Amino acid sequence: MEQHRDRPYVVTLGTAGGPRWWNDHQGQPRFGIATAVVVNGTWYLVDCGQGAGRQAAAAGLRMADLGGIFITHMHSDHTVDLPSLLLFGAFELKNAPAGTIPVIGPGDRGKLPPLSPRAASVPTPIAPERPTPGVDGLVHGLLAAYATDCNDRIFDSLAKSPAEQFEPREIELPGDLGFDPDTDVAPEMEPIEVFRDENVTVSAILVSHHPTAPAYAFRFDTAAGSVVISGDTAPCANMVRLARGASLLLHEAINLDILQAQYTDAEMMQATMDHHRRAHTTAAEAGSIAAVAGVGHLALHHLVPSYSPPEAWDEARTTFDGPLSIPEDLDVIPFGGTGDTPSLQAAGTPTLSL
Repeated sequence: MEQHRDRPYVVTLGTAGGPRWWNDHQGQPRFGIATAVVVNGTWYLVDCGQGAGRQAAAAGLRMADLGGIFITHMHSDHTVDLPSLLLFGAFELKNAPAGTIPVIGPGDRGKLPPLSPRAASVPTPIAPERPTPGVDGLVHGLLAAYATDCNDRIFDSLAKSPAEQFEPREIELPGDLGFDPDTDVAPEMEPIEVFRDENVTVSAILVSHHPTAPAYAFRFDTAAGSVVISGDTAPCANMVRLARGASLLLHEAINLDILQAQYTDAEMMQATMDHHRRAHTTAAEAGSIAAVAGVGHLALHHLVPSYSPPEAWDEARTTFDGPLSIPEDLDVIPFGGTGDTPSLQAAGTPTLSL
């Protein structure tokens, strides 16, 4: 992808949200949510949905050029391919001179989420001794689960330990912020710088994805422009604050009407739809966020359900009159620079149309 390195761009490695093996409206697979931000030949991965590692390879992104992994929140559709990046990626990195790759994301929730008022009984939690780990617990827990594999390769093949190649870093919130994982998941705040190198400055802000907390959106600022990735969130003031004036906003979108029709279990449907209505954003609401924030280009991803017809996502045009994209997997979206005309192109094609 040398031809793109004169300006920053994103590659939509996977555009589907939710713990499902999704197809799009034409029956073609959509991979799980994962986005590469590429700046000066270094790429930064936001979320590790199903297939993220394979899709990165398909896009021509090398593990040796990976500058960091950023996790918006701890739901499985955003983390399920992290094991393959830690384990398979370790082999790709064995001859790489780069230093440790940070894995940046939420800390421990601190307590189990409140029980749904629709519950008829109290369920038994998974791993009650540590039921809500953050990024540190996830990385160390994954490596512990794969200890047989790791130690075979470390001791027999003299492989480098993935514990030495990846460093989990949990985002620390100000103590006086008023954050509470049950009652105030996204108090109004200023963005927090969580990472900086010669290419990017990355800021995070709390967003409203109750009961999953903390949940973050990320902003990547570069010398040429900026991109904001919402993660999963309901409309909230923090999302507007983080996206203010961004060149590109990638925002989640949900189609509530079609989603509700897929459930056959009435009790699960009611509880799940309660969650979706309070924790996600419709296409029209995403358009409103983009309009208020004054972003240059809106792209909808984390599409749920991903088989929704394209006109469902076009509802964003009712609230946002700027450039709108509904990217496919492996599309390339440039951002930053003067006189930009937003365009999409598959990552495997030889040139960008600018």
